[in-house]
Amino acid sequence: MYKACDKRYEKMVYHRCGDSGLKLPAISLGFWHNFGDKSSYEAMEQMCFTAFDNGITHFDLANNYGPQPGSAEKNAGRILKEHFQSYRDELIISTKAGYDMWEGPYGNWGSRKYLLSSLDQSLKRLQLDYVDIFYHHRMDPETPLEETMGALNQAVKSGKALYAGISNYDGATLKKAIALLEELHCPFIINQNRYSIFDRTIEENGLKATAKKSGKGIIAFSPLEQGMLSSRYLQGIPEDSRIKTDGRFLRAENLTPERLEQIKQLNQMAEQRGQTLAEMALSWVLRDGVVTSVLVGASKPSQLLENIKAAHHTEFTESELREIDKISLQ
Repeated sequence: MYKACDKRYEKMVYHRCGDSGLKLPAISLGFWHNFGDKSSYEAMEQMCFTAFDNGITHFDLANNYGPQPGSAEKNAGRILKEHFQSYRDELIISTKAGYDMWEGPYGNWGSRKYLLSSLDQSLKRLQLDYVDIFYHHRMDPETPLEETMGALNQAVKSGKALYAGISNYDGATLKKAIALLEELHCPFIINQNRYSIFDRTIEENGLKATAKKSGKGIIAFSPLEQGMLSSRYLQGIPEDSRIKTDGRFLRAENLTPERLEQIKQLNQMAEQRGQTLAEMALSWVLRDGVVTSVLVGASKPSQLLENIKAAHHTEFTESELREIDKISLQ
Protein backbone atom coordinates (compact mmCIF):
# COMPACT_ATOMS: atom_id res chain seq x y z
CA MET A 1 0.00 0.00 0.00
CA TYR A 2 1.38 3.38 -1.05
CA LYS A 3 2.10 5.82 1.77
CA ALA A 4 2.92 9.39 0.80
CA CYS A 5 6.10 11.10 1.94
CA ASP A 6 5.55 13.01 5.18
CA LYS A 7 7.64 15.94 3.91
CA ARG A 8 5.93 16.31 0.55
CA TYR A 9 4.68 19.85 1.19
CA GLU A 10 8.20 21.05 1.96
CA LYS A 11 9.33 20.28 -1.59
CA MET A 12 6.98 22.39 -3.72
CA VAL A 13 6.03 26.03 -4.26
CA TYR A 14 2.28 26.79 -4.42
CA HIS A 15 0.70 29.72 -6.24
CA ARG A 16 -2.77 31.17 -5.80
CA CYS A 17 -4.84 30.64 -8.95
CA GLY A 18 -5.68 34.19 -9.97
CA ASP A 19 -7.82 35.87 -7.33
CA SER A 20 -9.45 32.59 -6.25
CA GLY A 21 -8.93 30.74 -3.01
CA LEU A 22 -7.36 27.75 -4.77
CA LYS A 23 -3.61 27.19 -4.82
CA LEU A 24 -1.86 24.99 -7.38
CA PRO A 25 1.65 23.58 -7.31
CA ALA A 26 4.07 25.45 -9.56
CA ILE A 27 4.62 22.14 -11.39
CA SER A 28 1.59 19.97 -12.24
CA LEU A 29 1.49 16.48 -13.75
CA GLY A 30 -0.18 16.16 -17.15
CA PHE A 31 -1.63 12.83 -18.30
CA TRP A 32 -1.61 13.74 -22.00
CA HIS A 33 1.07 11.40 -23.36
CA ASN A 34 2.16 8.73 -20.90
CA PHE A 35 -0.98 7.34 -19.29
CA GLY A 36 -2.73 5.63 -22.19
CA ASP A 37 -3.07 2.00 -23.20
CA LYS A 38 0.43 1.86 -24.69
CA SER A 39 2.17 2.77 -21.42
CA SER A 40 3.21 0.54 -18.52
CA TYR A 41 0.78 0.67 -15.62
CA GLU A 42 3.64 0.24 -13.14
CA ALA A 43 5.41 3.24 -14.72
CA MET A 44 2.21 5.29 -14.36
CA GLU A 45 2.01 4.37 -10.68
CA GLN A 46 5.61 5.40 -10.07
CA MET A 47 5.04 8.73 -11.84
CA CYS A 48 2.06 9.50 -9.61
CA PHE A 49 3.90 8.40 -6.45
CA THR A 50 6.94 10.54 -7.31
CA ALA A 51 4.74 13.51 -8.15
CA PHE A 52 2.72 13.44 -4.93
CA ASP A 53 5.75 12.64 -2.77
CA ASN A 54 7.26 15.88 -4.05
CA GLY A 55 4.22 18.07 -3.53
CA ILE A 56 2.60 17.84 -6.96
CA THR A 57 -1.03 17.80 -5.93
CA HIS A 58 -2.55 18.48 -9.35
CA PHE A 59 -3.20 15.72 -11.92
CA ASP A 60 -4.52 17.07 -15.25
CA LEU A 61 -6.57 14.97 -17.68
CA ALA A 62 -9.06 15.23 -20.53
CA ASN A 63 -11.71 12.91 -21.92
CA ASN A 64 -9.68 12.19 -25.08
CA TYR A 65 -6.25 11.64 -23.52
CA GLY A 66 -4.77 8.29 -24.44
CA PRO A 67 -4.23 6.64 -26.75
CA GLN A 68 -7.05 5.38 -26.89
CA PRO A 69 -9.41 8.23 -25.95
CA GLY A 70 -10.60 7.72 -22.39
CA SER A 71 -7.73 5.41 -21.44
CA ALA A 72 -5.79 8.02 -19.47
CA GLU A 73 -8.84 8.71 -17.31
CA LYS A 74 -9.43 4.98 -16.90
CA ASN A 75 -5.84 4.37 -15.78
CA ALA A 76 -5.90 7.42 -13.53
CA GLY A 77 -9.13 6.18 -11.97
CA ARG A 78 -7.54 2.84 -11.16
CA ILE A 79 -4.47 4.51 -9.63
CA LEU A 80 -6.63 6.89 -7.58
CA LYS A 81 -8.78 4.06 -6.28
CA GLU A 82 -5.91 1.71 -5.49
CA HIS A 83 -3.51 4.20 -3.93
CA PHE A 84 -4.93 7.68 -3.34
CA GLN A 85 -8.37 7.28 -1.77
CA SER A 86 -7.14 8.52 1.59
CA TYR A 87 -5.50 11.53 -0.12
CA ARG A 88 -8.44 12.62 -2.29
CA ASP A 89 -8.94 15.89 -0.42
CA GLU A 90 -5.27 16.75 -0.95
CA LEU A 91 -5.51 16.33 -4.73
CA ILE A 92 -6.70 18.59 -7.55
CA ILE A 93 -8.07 16.43 -10.38
CA SER A 94 -9.03 18.21 -13.59
CA THR A 95 -10.54 17.02 -16.85
CA LYS A 96 -11.87 18.55 -20.06
CA ALA A 97 -14.22 18.11 -22.99
CA GLY A 98 -14.19 19.85 -26.35
CA TYR A 99 -12.34 17.68 -28.84
CA ASP A 100 -13.71 14.74 -30.82
CA MET A 101 -14.61 11.95 -28.38
CA TRP A 102 -17.36 9.75 -29.81
CA GLU A 103 -19.22 9.37 -33.09
CA GLY A 104 -22.16 11.51 -34.13
CA PRO A 105 -23.04 15.18 -33.69
CA TYR A 106 -23.01 15.11 -29.87
CA GLY A 107 -19.41 13.99 -29.27
CA ASN A 108 -17.45 17.11 -30.08
CA TRP A 109 -17.10 20.90 -29.61
CA GLY A 110 -19.06 22.83 -26.99
CA SER A 111 -22.75 22.03 -26.79
CA ARG A 112 -24.47 21.58 -23.45
CA LYS A 113 -25.36 18.03 -24.52
CA TYR A 114 -21.72 17.10 -25.20
CA LEU A 115 -20.09 18.78 -22.22
CA LEU A 116 -22.40 17.40 -19.55
CA SER A 117 -22.53 13.92 -21.09
CA SER A 118 -18.75 13.86 -21.35
CA LEU A 119 -18.32 14.91 -17.73
CA ASP A 120 -20.55 12.04 -16.61
CA GLN A 121 -18.46 9.61 -18.65
CA SER A 122 -15.22 11.07 -17.26
CA LEU A 123 -16.39 10.66 -13.68
CA LYS A 124 -17.19 7.00 -14.33
CA ARG A 125 -13.74 6.37 -15.81
CA LEU A 126 -12.04 8.27 -12.99
CA GLN A 127 -14.22 6.51 -10.38
CA LEU A 128 -14.85 9.87 -8.72
CA ASP A 129 -17.93 11.73 -7.53
CA TYR A 130 -16.53 15.05 -8.74
CA VAL A 131 -13.52 16.68 -10.37
CA ASP A 132 -11.94 19.80 -8.97
CA ILE A 133 -11.72 21.63 -12.31
CA PHE A 134 -13.79 21.00 -15.44
CA TYR A 135 -12.64 22.75 -18.62
CA HIS A 136 -14.11 23.47 -21.99
CA HIS A 137 -11.16 22.29 -24.08
CA ARG A 138 -11.35 24.62 -27.10
CA MET A 139 -13.37 27.47 -28.57
CA ASP A 140 -16.41 26.40 -30.59
CA PRO A 141 -17.04 28.59 -33.67
CA GLU A 142 -20.70 27.55 -33.95
CA THR A 143 -22.19 26.94 -30.49
CA PRO A 144 -23.21 30.16 -28.71
CA LEU A 145 -20.76 30.99 -25.95
CA GLU A 146 -23.73 31.45 -23.62
CA GLU A 147 -24.61 27.77 -24.04
CA THR A 148 -21.09 26.53 -23.43
CA MET A 149 -20.57 28.70 -20.35
CA GLY A 150 -24.02 27.69 -19.10
CA ALA A 151 -22.95 24.05 -19.31
CA LEU A 152 -19.83 24.76 -17.24
CA ASN A 153 -22.02 26.53 -14.71
CA GLN A 154 -24.36 23.53 -14.59
CA ALA A 155 -21.40 21.18 -14.03
CA VAL A 156 -20.41 23.19 -10.97
CA LYS A 157 -23.94 23.74 -9.65
CA SER A 158 -24.60 19.99 -9.88
CA GLY A 159 -21.61 19.26 -7.64
CA LYS A 160 -19.76 17.34 -10.34
CA ALA A 161 -17.03 20.00 -10.52
CA LEU A 162 -15.78 22.52 -7.98
CA TYR A 163 -14.37 25.07 -10.43
CA ALA A 164 -14.74 25.88 -14.12
CA GLY A 165 -11.93 26.48 -16.59
CA ILE A 166 -11.43 27.08 -20.29
CA SER A 167 -8.60 25.96 -22.55
CA ASN A 168 -7.19 27.17 -25.88
CA TYR A 169 -9.20 30.41 -25.82
CA ASP A 170 -7.93 33.82 -26.94
CA GLY A 171 -8.08 37.07 -25.01
CA ALA A 172 -11.20 38.49 -26.66
CA THR A 173 -13.24 35.32 -26.11
CA LEU A 174 -11.91 34.97 -22.57
CA LYS A 175 -13.23 38.45 -21.78
CA LYS A 176 -16.71 37.46 -23.02
CA ALA A 177 -16.58 34.17 -21.08
CA ILE A 178 -15.66 35.98 -17.88
CA ALA A 179 -18.66 38.31 -18.19
CA LEU A 180 -21.05 35.40 -18.77
CA LEU A 181 -19.71 33.28 -15.91
CA GLU A 182 -19.66 36.20 -13.49
CA GLU A 183 -23.31 36.85 -14.27
CA LEU A 184 -24.00 33.21 -13.44
CA HIS A 185 -21.91 33.44 -10.24
CA CYS A 186 -19.87 30.50 -11.47
CA PRO A 187 -16.39 30.01 -9.94
CA PHE A 188 -14.36 30.28 -13.13
CA ILE A 189 -10.70 30.50 -12.13
CA ILE A 190 -8.29 29.20 -14.77
CA ASN A 191 -7.18 29.13 -18.40
CA GLN A 192 -5.10 26.31 -19.87
CA ASN A 193 -3.01 27.31 -22.88
CA ARG A 194 0.15 26.40 -24.74
CA TYR A 195 3.03 28.65 -23.68
CA SER A 196 6.79 28.37 -23.99
CA ILE A 197 9.90 30.26 -24.96
CA PHE A 198 9.18 29.20 -28.55
CA ASP A 199 5.40 29.79 -28.46
CA ARG A 200 4.26 33.25 -27.31
CA THR A 201 0.70 32.99 -28.69
CA ILE A 202 -0.99 33.95 -25.40
CA GLU A 203 1.07 37.14 -25.32
CA GLU A 204 0.09 37.97 -28.90
CA ASN A 205 -3.66 37.18 -28.71
CA GLY A 206 -4.31 39.00 -25.44
CA LEU A 207 -5.03 35.92 -23.30
CA LYS A 208 -2.20 36.48 -20.84
CA ALA A 209 -2.91 40.17 -20.37
CA THR A 210 -6.67 39.60 -20.00
CA ALA A 211 -6.16 36.83 -17.46
CA LYS A 212 -3.85 39.01 -15.39
CA LYS A 213 -6.19 42.00 -15.47
CA SER A 214 -9.22 39.86 -14.63
CA GLY A 215 -7.61 37.91 -11.80
CA LYS A 216 -7.78 34.53 -13.54
CA GLY A 217 -5.08 31.89 -13.36
CA ILE A 218 -3.16 30.34 -16.24
CA ILE A 219 -1.75 26.85 -16.43
CA ALA A 220 0.66 26.30 -19.31
CA PHE A 221 0.98 23.13 -21.36
CA SER A 222 3.81 22.14 -23.72
CA PRO A 223 6.30 24.37 -21.85
CA LEU A 224 9.15 22.27 -23.28
CA GLU A 225 7.76 22.25 -26.84
CA GLN A 226 7.48 18.45 -26.93
CA GLY A 227 11.04 18.09 -25.66
CA MET A 228 12.73 20.60 -27.97
CA LEU A 229 13.44 22.88 -25.01
CA SER A 230 15.68 20.29 -23.39
CA SER A 231 19.06 18.74 -24.09
CA ARG A 232 17.35 15.72 -25.64
CA TYR A 233 17.98 16.63 -29.28
CA LEU A 234 21.35 18.36 -29.06
CA GLN A 235 23.16 15.23 -30.24
CA GLY A 236 20.60 14.03 -32.77
CA ILE A 237 17.28 12.22 -32.48
CA PRO A 238 17.30 9.39 -29.87
CA GLU A 239 15.75 6.07 -30.83
CA ASP A 240 13.12 6.32 -28.07
CA SER A 241 12.16 9.89 -28.99
CA ARG A 242 8.53 10.83 -29.67
CA ILE A 243 9.63 11.75 -33.18
CA LYS A 244 10.28 8.07 -33.89
CA THR A 245 7.68 6.48 -31.61
CA ASP A 246 4.76 8.93 -31.92
CA GLY A 247 4.94 11.49 -34.71
CA ARG A 248 1.63 13.21 -33.95
CA PHE A 249 3.08 16.25 -32.20
CA LEU A 250 6.78 16.58 -33.00
CA ARG A 251 8.34 15.70 -36.34
CA ALA A 252 11.92 15.54 -37.54
CA GLU A 253 11.32 18.49 -39.86
CA ASN A 254 10.58 20.67 -36.83
CA LEU A 255 14.22 20.34 -35.82
CA THR A 256 15.65 22.59 -38.49
CA PRO A 257 19.31 23.70 -38.34
CA GLU A 258 18.09 27.14 -37.25
CA ARG A 259 15.99 25.67 -34.45
CA LEU A 260 18.83 23.44 -33.28
CA GLU A 261 21.13 26.46 -33.13
CA GLN A 262 18.57 28.28 -30.96
CA ILE A 263 18.34 25.26 -28.67
CA LYS A 264 22.13 25.12 -28.41
CA GLN A 265 22.36 28.80 -27.45
CA LEU A 266 19.54 28.50 -24.90
CA ASN A 267 21.25 25.44 -23.43
CA GLN A 268 24.42 27.48 -22.94
CA MET A 269 22.39 30.14 -21.14
CA ALA A 270 20.84 27.53 -18.87
CA GLU A 271 24.28 26.19 -17.97
CA GLN A 272 25.37 29.69 -17.02
CA ARG A 273 22.33 29.89 -14.71
CA GLY A 274 23.18 26.52 -13.14
CA GLN A 275 20.13 24.87 -14.71
CA THR A 276 19.37 22.34 -17.37
CA LEU A 277 17.63 23.74 -20.44
CA ALA A 278 14.38 22.03 -19.39
CA GLU A 279 14.57 23.64 -15.95
CA MET A 280 15.22 27.07 -17.43
CA ALA A 281 12.35 26.71 -19.91
CA LEU A 282 9.94 25.90 -17.08
CA SER A 283 11.32 28.68 -14.89
CA TRP A 284 10.84 31.16 -17.76
CA VAL A 285 7.12 30.32 -18.02
CA LEU A 286 6.75 31.01 -14.28
CA ARG A 287 9.00 34.05 -14.26
CA ASP A 288 6.51 36.91 -13.75
CA GLY A 289 3.83 35.37 -11.53
CA VAL A 290 1.05 35.52 -14.14
CA VAL A 291 1.21 31.78 -14.88
CA THR A 292 0.01 29.80 -11.90
CA SER A 293 1.44 26.40 -12.85
CA VAL A 294 3.17 24.56 -15.67
CA LEU A 295 2.12 21.12 -16.84
CA VAL A 296 4.85 18.58 -17.40
CA GLY A 297 4.39 15.23 -19.11
CA ALA A 298 7.51 13.38 -18.02
CA SER A 299 7.82 9.71 -18.94
CA LYS A 300 9.95 8.69 -15.97
CA PRO A 301 10.37 9.83 -12.34
CA SER A 302 13.89 11.19 -12.92
CA GLN A 303 12.55 13.68 -15.47
CA LEU A 304 9.85 14.77 -13.07
CA LEU A 305 12.38 15.35 -10.29
CA GLU A 306 14.46 17.51 -12.63
CA ASN A 307 11.39 19.53 -13.62
CA ILE A 308 10.44 20.20 -10.02
CA LYS A 309 13.70 22.09 -9.45
CA ALA A 310 12.46 24.83 -11.79
CA ALA A 311 9.88 25.96 -9.24
CA HIS A 312 12.67 27.21 -6.97
CA HIS A 313 14.63 29.25 -9.52
CA THR A 314 12.25 31.53 -11.43
CA GLU A 315 14.20 34.78 -11.12
CA PHE A 316 15.70 36.22 -14.32
CA THR A 317 17.71 39.37 -14.83
CA GLU A 318 16.56 41.83 -17.47
CA SER A 319 19.62 41.01 -19.55
CA GLU A 320 18.82 37.29 -19.39
CA LEU A 321 15.27 37.91 -20.56
CA ARG A 322 16.47 40.09 -23.41
CA GLU A 323 18.97 37.44 -24.46
CA ILE A 324 16.29 34.70 -24.43
CA ASP A 325 14.09 36.88 -26.61
CA LYS A 326 16.98 37.61 -28.96
CA ILE A 327 17.73 33.91 -29.38
CA SER A 328 14.20 32.54 -29.58
CA LEU A 329 12.42 35.25 -31.57
CA GLN A 330 14.95 35.69 -34.37
